[in-house]
Amino acid sequence: MRPAPIPASLPRWPRAAFPTDLVGATTRLRSHLEGRIEADGAVRSPCHSRVLESALLMALLDRTGLEPDARARLADYLATHRDSPRRLDRLLARAALGGPTAASLVPLDVADFLAHAPDFTSARKHALLHAVLLLLGAAPTTGFPDPDAFSPHGLHAWARVQVTAVKAILAHAYGRSAAISEDDLALLRSTQHPGTLWEGNLLIHLSVLHALAPLPGQHRMVADGIRTALAHQRPDGGIPFISDEDTWVTATAAVALHTAGAPRAAMDTVAQRLLRLQHPGGWSYTERAQLADVDCTSAALEALHLADPDTHRTAIRRAIDHLTALQAPDGGFPTYLAGAPSEACMTAAAANALSTQGPIRRHALDAALDHLASQQRPDGSFAPDWSSSRHHTVFRATLAAAHHPGPPDSPARRIIRRATQLALNSQNSDGGWGQQDGDASDALSTAYALITLTGHPAPAPAARGTAYLLTQQRPDGSISSIPDSIGPRPFGFSVPALADVFTLLALGHLDHRLTPAPLTA
Repeated sequence: MRPAPIPASLPRWPRAAFPTDLVGATTRLRSHLEGRIEADGAVRSPCHSRVLESALLMALLDRTGLEPDARARLADYLATHRDSPRRLDRLLARAALGGPTAASLVPLDVADFLAHAPDFTSARKHALLHAVLLLLGAAPTTGFPDPDAFSPHGLHAWARVQVTAVKAILAHAYGRSAAISEDDLALLRSTQHPGTLWEGNLLIHLSVLHALAPLPGQHRMVADGIRTALAHQRPDGGIPFISDEDTWVTATAAVALHTAGAPRAAMDTVAQRLLRLQHPGGWSYTERAQLADVDCTSAALEALHLADPDTHRTAIRRAIDHLTALQAPDGGFPTYLAGAPSEACMTAAAANALSTQGPIRRHALDAALDHLASQQRPDGSFAPDWSSSRHHTVFRATLAAAHHPGPPDSPARRIIRRATQLALNSQNSDGGWGQQDGDASDALSTAYALITLTGHPAPAPAARGTAYLLTQQRPDGSISSIPDSIGPRPFGFSVPALADVFTLLALGHLDHRLTPAPLTA
């Protein structure tokens, strides 16, 4: 995600073409984000409450009769979402609160909703949504899903537990208890330890409790699990999807801060934390989790490279070895496990990390760029990823290509041309960009698109985008934006610090393209 060298053929843009407060706005934002680095090097930004998990926990409290005060707080939170503009949130909130009947809630267009998730997850996500709706009394019993929806083959640990819990929930609902094996139950029970949230994931935790609740002899485990979940109840009464993704936020913040000229001391503090959190090769999204992912590993690797590639060469080498072991024969990278389908966003993340290694990993980088070019759509976008903004994968692919552009007809050049055209074609009249075509502008999508345009010859589109972005800055320097994180796909969630991180990253990239700021600034 760090800036690529600006080609000599692209002159610096005149700073005068951009908002006069650009230097001051960048400084305020950088100071705000730098101030969020805690003594242990972490940039913490707990996830906000989400309707999905809040509704599941309230249904569990209704089933068990436990924790009435916590239930009341949950009900207050869900009541604020009864008329949510998000159709699924509105449906889940009303169902959990005992609103409209199941028959009137069924018209959710499940196929359209799941179109925002990768195709290879479709069967599992259909089953998950079916199970959730059944638990809330918001779906008819239309038939037990195809067994393929519960196949653990090739799944990482989180997905194995999730599909097993969903299978058990649906088996209870359809009177098919024989479908639940002792191995299934042992797997579910293995995630339950009082006071410890397995892998930091509330959705999986609550799914497991719902799977265990109907079984004899499980009351104590379920009660302990409820208390564990309630330790994460937010001040607004709701429950988040995950406890946090602070390792991911910290790593990306480090890249943004370095790009925007943060002092060496800040980078060193963050780097020391990342070194402490490295697993045998990669990093997970939170210190609570053990499963490493390509996205966090790539960001942490770039952060260590920017902090000091010589000092951190051992950790960087371990991370590179971890990434290259995951690269598929098609040149792409999955999110978690070798052998899983390649994904464009993860491939772009890994390619940016590989580009730190110069010619040493050139073959792996070339293969990744070839894969990205093959997956890019004619309009410049890519398949859905872990963001609800199509500009997310686009900017990361653009950066990966810009680090090794090659000749005019190379795959990297094609990626850049298509991505740039998408950004130019989709800019809104207010200067910003929205998540999808026709959507209102938001700061995160605008930051992504602005990074894509830093390799464009003309400054005018970037200047208009910058002007919009600065209108979203608060007095304390932070940035206001709608959330765009997704997990599990296609369910959205909110990590507020990411708007600060990616806006600072965009402004840092922009500064690399501008004529030098006055010394008095």
